[in-house]
Amino acid sequence: MRVSHLNDSFKFAIGTAIVLGVAAATPAPAKAGDGGAIAAGVIGGLALGALAGSAAAGAYAPPPSYAYAPPPPPPVRCWREPREVWDPRFDAYVVHRVRVCE
Repeated sequence: MRVSHLNDSFKFAIGTAIVLGVAAATPAPAKAGDGGAIAAGVIGGLALGALAGSAAAGAYAPPPSYAYAPPPPPPVRCWREPREVWDPRFDAYVVHRVRVCE
C-alpha cells in the first residue's frame, strides 16, 4: 500500500470517529425513573465489551522451544595397513598399504 492511501484511510477513520462522537454526545430528553436502566445498560455493555475483547485477544503465545539439534555422527576412523593384494602386472601377490575404515 502506498503512504498516501494510508493517510487517506487514517483521515477517513478520524473523521468518522469525530462524527460518531458528536452524535453520541448529543443529549437526549431527560425522563425521570430511567437511571437504573441506563446504568444497567452501561454496565452490561462494558461487561460484554470486556468479554469480546478478551476473546479476540486469544490465548498466550506458546513458549519458545529449546530443542537441541541431534549430535553429529561419530567420526569415521580410517588408517592404512599392509595387505597382500594380487597385482596382475607382476602376476603375483604384492604387499600394498591399503586404507581400512571402521
